[in-house]
Amino acid sequence: MAVLLVAGVARALRSCWRAAAQTARLAIGIPDYDVYVDHLRRHHRGREPMDRDTFFRERMQSRYARGSSRCC
Repeated sequence: MAVLLVAGVARALRSCWRAAAQTARLAIGIPDYDVYVDHLRRHHRGREPMDRDTFFRERMQSRYARGSSRCC
């Protein structure tokens, strides 16, 4: 019984940590590669996901290549 309780607590802590990390990345503007890959696998089964480096380059280009910066 205690082992199951500890396993459940550990699982809940991992889940909370992942959610907090994802929220922090979104707050500072870092795209989440794992969410992108999961989305592609669920909704666009025929498409091959970009590798991690290509994904980040493309997202940064998309975000900062607008010609002018903005503060908010």
